[in-house]
Amino acid sequence: MPTIRKPMPLTDILGHERPKAILRAAIRRDRVAHAYLFHGAQGIGKRLTAIRFGQILNCDSPVAPGGPAGSPEPDACGTCRSCRDIESLTHPDFMLVEPDQEAVNPQIKIEQVREIEQRMMYRPLIGQRKVCLIDEADRLTLGAANALLKILEEPPDHSLFILVTSRPSALPGTVRSRCQTLRFAPPARARVEAALITTREMPPAEARFLTAFTEARIGEALSTDLPALRAQQAEFSALLAPGTLRSVTSVLTAAEALHRAGRAPEALEWISRWVRDTLLLRLGADPELLLNNDRLPALRESAERMSVETLLTLLEELDAYARAGSRNLNPQLILESVLLRLRDAASETGSRHEARG
Repeated sequence: MPTIRKPMPLTDILGHERPKAILRAAIRRDRVAHAYLFHGAQGIGKRLTAIRFGQILNCDSPVAPGGPAGSPEPDACGTCRSCRDIESLTHPDFMLVEPDQEAVNPQIKIEQVREIEQRMMYRPLIGQRKVCLIDEADRLTLGAANALLKILEEPPDHSLFILVTSRPSALPGTVRSRCQTLRFAPPARARVEAALITTREMPPAEARFLTAFTEARIGEALSTDLPALRAQQAEFSALLAPGTLRSVTSVLTAAEALHRAGRAPEALEWISRWVRDTLLLRLGADPELLLNNDRLPALRESAERMSVETLLTLLEELDAYARAGSRNLNPQLILESVLLRLRDAASETGSRHEARG
Protein backbone atom coordinates (compact mmCIF):
# COMPACT_ATOMS: atom_id res chain seq x y z
CA MET A 1 0.00 0.00 0.00
CA PRO A 2 1.55 3.35 -1.00
CA THR A 3 2.55 5.75 1.75
CA ILE A 4 0.30 8.82 1.87
CA ARG A 5 2.34 11.94 2.34
CA LYS A 6 1.18 13.97 5.30
CA PRO A 7 0.84 17.70 4.67
CA MET A 8 3.79 19.60 6.10
CA PRO A 9 2.75 23.23 6.41
CA LEU A 10 6.14 24.97 6.45
CA THR A 11 7.57 22.70 3.75
CA ASP A 12 4.63 23.48 1.48
CA ILE A 13 5.18 27.26 1.59
CA LEU A 14 6.50 28.38 -1.78
CA GLY A 15 10.02 29.89 -1.64
CA HIS A 16 11.55 31.72 1.37
CA GLU A 17 14.14 28.99 1.82
CA ARG A 18 16.52 31.11 3.91
CA PRO A 19 13.95 32.29 6.49
CA LYS A 20 12.56 28.77 6.75
CA ALA A 21 16.04 27.32 7.26
CA ILE A 22 16.79 29.83 10.03
CA LEU A 23 13.53 29.07 11.83
CA ARG A 24 14.06 25.32 11.56
CA ALA A 25 17.63 25.60 12.83
CA ALA A 26 16.35 27.53 15.84
CA ILE A 27 13.86 24.73 16.56
CA ARG A 28 16.48 21.99 16.16
CA ARG A 29 18.88 23.76 18.53
CA ASP A 30 16.12 24.81 20.93
CA ARG A 31 17.17 28.43 20.44
CA VAL A 32 13.96 30.06 19.26
CA ALA A 33 14.18 33.82 19.82
CA HIS A 34 11.57 35.57 21.92
CA ALA A 35 10.72 37.96 19.05
CA TYR A 36 11.05 37.96 15.26
CA LEU A 37 10.47 40.66 12.66
CA PHE A 38 9.35 39.27 9.29
CA HIS A 39 9.62 41.96 6.61
CA GLY A 40 9.28 42.08 2.83
CA ALA A 41 6.81 43.05 0.12
CA GLN A 42 3.09 42.65 0.73
CA GLY A 43 1.42 39.36 -0.11
CA ILE A 44 4.50 37.14 -0.37
CA GLY A 45 3.87 34.79 2.55
CA LYS A 46 5.22 36.49 5.69
CA ARG A 47 2.02 36.12 7.70
CA LEU A 48 1.48 32.56 6.48
CA THR A 49 5.03 31.61 7.50
CA ALA A 50 4.40 33.09 10.96
CA ILE A 51 1.28 30.96 11.32
CA ARG A 52 3.18 27.85 10.16
CA PHE A 53 5.97 28.58 12.67
CA GLY A 54 3.39 28.77 15.43
CA GLN A 55 1.95 25.44 14.28
CA ILE A 56 5.33 23.73 14.52
CA LEU A 57 5.95 25.01 18.04
CA ASN A 58 2.55 23.85 19.30
CA CYS A 59 1.90 20.80 17.10
CA ASP A 60 0.58 17.71 18.90
CA SER A 61 2.47 15.41 16.50
CA PRO A 62 5.43 17.39 15.13
CA VAL A 63 7.39 15.95 12.24
CA ALA A 64 10.95 15.23 13.38
CA PRO A 65 13.98 15.13 11.05
CA GLY A 66 14.21 11.70 9.46
CA GLY A 67 10.75 10.81 10.75
CA PRO A 68 8.17 8.62 9.04
CA ALA A 69 7.18 11.37 6.62
CA GLY A 70 10.76 11.53 5.39
CA SER A 71 11.10 15.16 6.35
CA PRO A 72 14.71 16.39 6.47
CA GLU A 73 13.68 19.24 8.79
CA PRO A 74 11.24 19.91 11.65
CA ASP A 75 7.67 20.67 10.60
CA ALA A 76 4.10 20.56 11.85
CA CYS A 77 1.78 17.69 11.01
CA GLY A 78 -0.88 20.06 9.71
CA THR A 79 -3.73 17.76 10.76
CA CYS A 80 -3.85 17.65 14.57
CA ARG A 81 -6.30 19.74 16.56
CA SER A 82 -3.62 22.27 17.51
CA CYS A 83 -2.58 22.80 13.88
CA ARG A 84 -6.20 23.16 12.78
CA ASP A 85 -7.01 25.61 15.56
CA ILE A 86 -3.98 27.78 14.79
CA GLU A 87 -4.89 27.72 11.09
CA SER A 88 -8.40 28.97 11.95
CA LEU A 89 -7.00 31.43 14.55
CA THR A 90 -9.01 29.84 17.38
CA HIS A 91 -6.14 28.30 19.38
CA PRO A 92 -6.05 29.67 22.98
CA ASP A 93 -2.25 30.02 22.86
CA PHE A 94 -2.07 31.76 19.46
CA MET A 95 -3.02 35.43 19.30
CA LEU A 96 -3.41 37.56 16.18
CA VAL A 97 -3.27 41.35 16.50
CA GLU A 98 -3.90 43.54 13.45
CA PRO A 99 -5.30 46.98 12.57
CA ASP A 100 -9.02 47.55 12.18
CA GLN A 101 -9.34 47.54 8.40
CA GLU A 102 -12.74 49.22 8.56
CA ALA A 103 -11.23 52.34 10.12
CA VAL A 104 -10.36 55.37 7.98
CA ASN A 105 -6.79 55.18 9.27
CA PRO A 106 -6.20 51.55 10.35
CA GLN A 107 -3.96 51.41 13.41
CA ILE A 108 -2.90 49.05 16.19
CA LYS A 109 -3.76 50.92 19.37
CA ILE A 110 -2.31 50.85 22.85
CA GLU A 111 -5.40 49.06 24.18
CA GLN A 112 -4.63 46.12 21.90
CA VAL A 113 -1.06 45.95 23.18
CA ARG A 114 -2.26 46.04 26.79
CA GLU A 115 -4.49 43.07 25.98
CA ILE A 116 -1.42 41.28 24.57
CA GLU A 117 0.40 41.92 27.84
CA GLN A 118 -2.48 40.52 29.90
CA ARG A 119 -2.81 37.38 27.82
CA MET A 120 0.87 36.65 27.29
CA MET A 121 1.83 36.84 30.97
CA TYR A 122 0.05 33.56 31.73
CA ARG A 123 1.54 30.21 30.80
CA PRO A 124 0.17 28.32 27.77
CA LEU A 125 -3.13 26.54 28.34
CA ILE A 126 -2.54 23.53 26.08
CA GLY A 127 0.50 24.27 23.90
CA GLN A 128 4.23 24.61 24.42
CA ARG A 129 4.40 28.35 23.75
CA LYS A 130 2.16 31.36 23.65
CA VAL A 131 2.54 32.96 20.23
CA CYS A 132 1.50 36.53 19.38
CA LEU A 133 1.43 37.44 15.69
CA ILE A 134 1.30 41.21 15.09
CA ASP A 135 0.38 41.75 11.44
CA GLU A 136 1.05 45.12 9.78
CA ALA A 137 3.17 46.01 12.80
CA ASP A 138 4.18 49.28 11.11
CA ARG A 139 0.68 50.53 12.01
CA LEU A 140 1.40 50.51 15.74
CA THR A 141 0.70 53.94 17.21
CA LEU A 142 3.59 55.54 19.07
CA GLY A 143 1.97 54.71 22.40
CA ALA A 144 1.34 51.12 21.32
CA ALA A 145 4.93 50.73 20.08
CA ASN A 146 6.29 52.01 23.40
CA ALA A 147 4.02 49.64 25.33
CA LEU A 148 5.13 46.73 23.14
CA LEU A 149 8.77 47.69 23.69
CA LYS A 150 8.34 47.23 27.44
CA ILE A 151 7.02 43.70 26.86
CA LEU A 152 9.84 42.84 24.45
CA GLU A 153 12.46 44.05 26.93
CA GLU A 154 11.32 41.53 29.54
CA PRO A 155 9.27 38.88 27.71
CA PRO A 156 7.84 35.86 29.56
CA ASP A 157 9.94 32.72 28.96
CA HIS A 158 7.03 30.92 27.33
CA SER A 159 6.24 33.72 24.86
CA LEU A 160 7.00 34.28 21.18
CA PHE A 161 6.26 37.52 19.33
CA ILE A 162 6.25 37.67 15.53
CA LEU A 163 5.95 41.12 13.97
CA VAL A 164 5.04 41.18 10.28
CA THR A 165 5.46 44.27 8.11
CA SER A 166 6.15 45.48 4.59
CA ARG A 167 7.53 48.76 5.99
CA PRO A 168 10.13 47.92 8.66
CA SER A 169 11.51 51.46 8.62
CA ALA A 170 8.15 52.69 9.97
CA LEU A 171 8.77 50.79 13.20
CA PRO A 172 10.80 52.48 15.95
CA GLY A 173 14.44 51.35 15.92
CA THR A 174 14.11 50.33 19.57
CA VAL A 175 11.41 47.80 18.66
CA ARG A 176 13.34 46.48 15.66
CA SER A 177 16.45 46.01 17.79
CA ARG A 178 14.57 43.68 20.16
CA CYS A 179 13.65 41.31 17.32
CA GLN A 180 15.56 38.86 15.16
CA THR A 181 14.99 40.17 11.65
CA LEU A 182 14.18 37.92 8.70
CA ARG A 183 13.77 39.34 5.21
CA PHE A 184 11.31 37.72 2.80
CA ALA A 185 11.67 38.10 -0.98
CA PRO A 186 9.23 37.05 -3.72
CA PRO A 187 9.80 33.53 -5.09
CA ALA A 188 11.10 33.00 -8.63
CA ARG A 189 8.42 33.87 -11.19
CA ALA A 190 8.57 30.44 -12.80
CA ARG A 191 7.69 28.83 -9.45
CA VAL A 192 4.75 31.18 -8.92
CA GLU A 193 3.48 30.51 -12.44
CA ALA A 194 3.73 26.76 -11.85
CA ALA A 195 1.87 27.09 -8.54
CA LEU A 196 -0.94 29.08 -10.20
CA ILE A 197 -1.28 26.55 -13.02
CA THR A 198 -1.53 23.73 -10.47
CA THR A 199 -3.50 25.41 -7.68
CA ARG A 200 -5.87 27.61 -9.66
CA GLU A 201 -5.93 25.40 -12.77
CA MET A 202 -5.39 28.31 -15.13
CA PRO A 203 -3.75 28.33 -18.57
CA PRO A 204 -0.02 29.17 -18.68
CA ALA A 205 -0.65 32.53 -20.39
CA GLU A 206 -3.01 33.62 -17.62
CA ALA A 207 -0.59 32.38 -14.94
CA ARG A 208 2.20 34.41 -16.56
CA PHE A 209 -0.01 37.53 -16.69
CA LEU A 210 -1.10 37.19 -13.05
CA THR A 211 2.47 36.54 -11.88
CA ALA A 212 3.71 39.60 -13.75
CA PHE A 213 0.91 41.80 -12.40
CA THR A 214 1.50 40.77 -8.78
CA GLU A 215 5.30 40.81 -9.23
CA ALA A 216 5.42 37.20 -7.99
CA ARG A 217 3.70 37.99 -4.68
CA ILE A 218 2.27 34.53 -4.27
CA GLY A 219 -0.38 35.41 -1.67
CA GLU A 220 -1.77 38.17 -3.87
CA ALA A 221 -1.57 35.99 -6.98
CA LEU A 222 -3.58 33.22 -5.34
CA SER A 223 -6.34 35.56 -4.20
CA THR A 224 -6.65 38.02 -7.11
CA ASP A 225 -9.84 37.92 -9.18
CA LEU A 226 -8.43 37.22 -12.65
CA PRO A 227 -11.56 38.05 -14.73
CA ALA A 228 -11.88 41.38 -12.91
CA LEU A 229 -8.19 42.07 -13.51
CA ARG A 230 -8.54 41.35 -17.22
CA ALA A 231 -11.56 43.68 -17.35
CA GLN A 232 -9.47 46.45 -15.78
CA GLN A 233 -6.71 45.84 -18.28
CA ALA A 234 -9.15 46.16 -21.19
CA GLU A 235 -10.71 49.31 -19.73
CA PHE A 236 -7.45 51.16 -19.16
CA SER A 237 -5.89 49.96 -22.40
CA ALA A 238 -8.86 51.58 -24.16
CA LEU A 239 -8.26 54.77 -22.18
CA LEU A 240 -4.69 54.88 -23.52
CA ALA A 241 -5.63 54.15 -27.11
CA PRO A 242 -4.59 56.90 -29.59
CA GLY A 243 -8.22 57.49 -30.54
CA THR A 244 -9.16 58.32 -26.93
CA LEU A 245 -6.04 60.40 -26.26
CA ARG A 246 -6.65 62.52 -29.38
CA SER A 247 -9.67 64.17 -27.77
CA VAL A 248 -8.99 66.53 -24.88
CA THR A 249 -12.67 66.35 -23.95
CA SER A 250 -12.55 62.54 -23.77
CA VAL A 251 -9.43 62.68 -21.60
CA LEU A 252 -10.88 65.19 -19.12
CA THR A 253 -14.25 63.43 -18.99
CA ALA A 254 -12.60 60.06 -18.31
CA ALA A 255 -10.36 61.51 -15.61
CA GLU A 256 -13.31 63.14 -13.85
CA ALA A 257 -15.42 59.95 -14.00
CA LEU A 258 -12.59 57.84 -12.61
CA HIS A 259 -11.97 60.33 -9.81
CA ARG A 260 -15.65 60.45 -8.86
CA ALA A 261 -15.66 56.65 -8.69
CA GLY A 262 -12.56 56.71 -6.46
CA ARG A 263 -10.57 54.91 -9.16
CA ALA A 264 -7.98 57.53 -10.13
CA PRO A 265 -5.17 55.77 -8.17
CA GLU A 266 -6.11 52.48 -9.86
CA ALA A 267 -5.97 54.18 -13.27
CA LEU A 268 -2.58 55.70 -12.49
CA GLU A 269 -1.22 52.30 -11.50
CA TRP A 270 -2.32 50.76 -14.82
CA ILE A 271 -0.95 53.74 -16.76
CA SER A 272 2.39 53.31 -14.97
CA ARG A 273 2.50 49.66 -16.02
CA TRP A 274 1.61 50.59 -19.60
CA VAL A 275 4.30 53.30 -19.74
CA ARG A 276 6.86 50.85 -18.30
CA ASP A 277 5.94 48.26 -20.95
CA THR A 278 6.16 50.91 -23.69
CA LEU A 279 9.60 51.99 -22.47
CA LEU A 280 10.88 48.40 -22.32
CA LEU A 281 9.61 47.76 -25.84
CA ARG A 282 11.20 51.02 -27.04
CA LEU A 283 14.52 49.79 -25.58
CA GLY A 284 14.26 46.44 -27.36
CA ALA A 285 13.23 44.22 -24.44
CA ASP A 286 11.86 40.73 -24.97
CA PRO A 287 8.05 41.09 -25.34
CA GLU A 288 7.62 38.08 -23.02
CA LEU A 289 8.80 40.30 -20.15
CA LEU A 290 5.92 42.75 -20.63
CA LEU A 291 2.76 42.65 -18.55
CA ASN A 292 0.63 43.63 -21.54
CA ASN A 293 2.37 41.39 -24.04
CA ASP A 294 -1.01 40.23 -25.36
CA ARG A 295 -1.51 43.81 -26.60
CA LEU A 296 1.70 44.19 -28.55
CA PRO A 297 0.26 46.08 -31.56
CA ALA A 298 -1.03 48.87 -29.31
CA LEU A 299 2.20 48.92 -27.29
CA ARG A 300 4.30 49.10 -30.46
CA GLU A 301 2.20 52.02 -31.68
CA SER A 302 2.82 53.82 -28.38
CA ALA A 303 6.54 53.00 -28.52
CA GLU A 304 6.82 54.43 -32.05
CA ARG A 305 5.11 57.67 -31.02
CA MET A 306 6.94 58.45 -27.76
CA SER A 307 10.58 59.16 -27.05
CA VAL A 308 12.62 57.39 -24.39
CA GLU A 309 13.09 60.71 -22.56
CA THR A 310 9.33 61.35 -22.39
CA LEU A 311 8.61 57.84 -21.16
CA LEU A 312 11.34 58.03 -18.51
CA THR A 313 10.05 61.37 -17.23
CA LEU A 314 6.48 60.09 -17.04
CA LEU A 315 7.55 56.93 -15.26
CA GLU A 316 9.54 58.91 -12.68
CA GLU A 317 6.54 61.16 -12.02
CA LEU A 318 4.18 58.19 -11.70
CA ASP A 319 6.56 56.43 -9.32
CA ALA A 320 6.85 59.61 -7.24
CA TYR A 321 3.06 59.81 -7.01
CA ALA A 322 2.83 56.15 -5.97
CA ARG A 323 5.39 56.72 -3.20
CA ALA A 324 3.62 59.86 -1.98
CA GLY A 325 0.21 58.19 -1.85
CA SER A 326 -2.62 60.65 -1.23
CA ARG A 327 -0.63 63.18 0.79
CA ASN A 328 -1.66 66.68 -0.31
CA LEU A 329 -2.21 65.47 -3.87
CA ASN A 330 -5.29 65.64 -6.09
CA PRO A 331 -5.56 62.30 -7.96
CA GLN A 332 -7.87 63.80 -10.60
CA LEU A 333 -5.43 66.59 -11.47
CA ILE A 334 -2.54 64.13 -11.61
CA LEU A 335 -4.53 61.76 -13.84
CA GLU A 336 -5.53 64.61 -16.15
CA SER A 337 -1.93 65.83 -16.32
CA VAL A 338 -0.53 62.38 -17.14
CA LEU A 339 -3.14 61.67 -19.82
CA LEU A 340 -2.65 65.08 -21.45
CA ARG A 341 1.14 64.58 -21.37
CA LEU A 342 0.68 61.23 -23.12
CA ARG A 343 -1.63 62.89 -25.64
CA ASP A 344 0.83 65.70 -26.38
CA ALA A 345 3.78 63.31 -26.66
CA ALA A 346 1.91 61.04 -29.07
CA SER A 347 0.65 63.99 -31.14
CA GLU A 348 4.06 65.67 -31.42
CA THR A 349 5.83 62.47 -32.43
CA GLY A 350 3.03 61.62 -34.83
CA SER A 351 3.35 65.07 -36.46
CA ARG A 352 7.11 64.59 -36.84
CA HIS A 353 6.53 61.25 -38.56
CA GLU A 354 4.00 62.85 -40.93
CA ALA A 355 6.41 65.72 -41.70
CA ARG A 356 9.20 63.29 -42.52
CA GLY A 357 6.81 61.33 -44.72
